[in-house]
Amino acid sequence: MRPSAFLLIALLAVAAPLAHAQSAATSDPREFTEAARRVYADSLKEARVLLAEKKYNEAITVLDRLSAERPREPQARFLRGVALSDSGKSTEAVLVFQALLGEYPELPEPRNNLAVLYAQKGEYVLARDQLEAAIAAAPDYTIAYENLGDLYARMAAIQYEKVLARDARNRSAPVKLKLVRDALAPPAAAAAAAAPATPAVSMSPAPPVTTAPAAAPPAPAAVTAAPAAPAAAPR
Repeated sequence: MRPSAFLLIALLAVAAPLAHAQSAATSDPREFTEAARRVYADSLKEARVLLAEKKYNEAITVLDRLSAERPREPQARFLRGVALSDSGKSTEAVLVFQALLGEYPELPEPRNNLAVLYAQKGEYVLARDQLEAAIAAAPDYTIAYENLGDLYARMAAIQYEKVLARDARNRSAPVKLKLVRDALAPPAAAAAAAAPATPAVSMSPAPPVTTAPAAAPPAPAAVTAAPAAPAAAPR
């Protein structure tokens, strides 16, 4: 799945008002002033710069402060998940995205990034489910469609490898496997593969099956731009 400004991209504003009753008694009017929103937006921008510079701990510090100040706003929490993902803390990132979706199931960005993390661990069915849910929530969210296509291609490659592991004389599976690998290969690898040669079928072990592609397919595309805030956050 293609990378996009990692874990990386400007996104669709997809959040709709959540169906929660609100009470003036539980609302904090300070959260809705223009000045407060500008400060919040500036701090998010600062966190994105730190992420781009790979200063993950500093970015998380900024994002934790924002989340403490405005716990019902999803953007800082989403970017915290991105920071954890980018810094290799995938287990913690999964928990962040899952918690965010528990409150805002209509946001496609956390589902996309959760799918990326599942795919990286070989949990393709879970990744597929999240991408399909992202598309259901936001039918115009094109990155999820592309990621889902790449995911199906990976899953197809696994099945063709299983065929070859059990029947080395099969003549059609190697052709199909090469087509899938070529489709998933980065541009440079695809150009090299175009040179006249007899492609070899790799049988090196890799989870979750006993065979793996000769070249690792490109990483799924995650997103880093924070999702749009719901028009009315639950109180």
